[in-house]
Amino acid sequence: MTPKFTSEDIVATSNAVSFMERHSVDGKALLDRHFAGDWGDQSKGDLRTNDTALKNGERVMSSYDVEGGKIWIITEWDRSVTTILLPSDY
Repeated sequence: MTPKFTSEDIVATSNAVSFMERHSVDGKALLDRHFAGDWGDQSKGDLRTNDTALKNGERVMSSYDVEGGKIWIITEWDRSVTTILLPSDY
């Protein structure tokens, strides 16, 4: 996948790291999808919002349904940091 944007830093909450380890979730694969503009399992409206946000320099958020639950990835508007987290971490 060709990235549409990048981020200066990538961080993850401890809950997300533990979850990914327990459920054998490939965090790098999810990040690759996120940076390629594959926003995951969201409504059509949320997908359009992310596409617009990417063009306008706003925050983008991906949501992926994985075995055991859901993983969110959020990149801040200035692309300074991307965070991998669980919905319960928000």
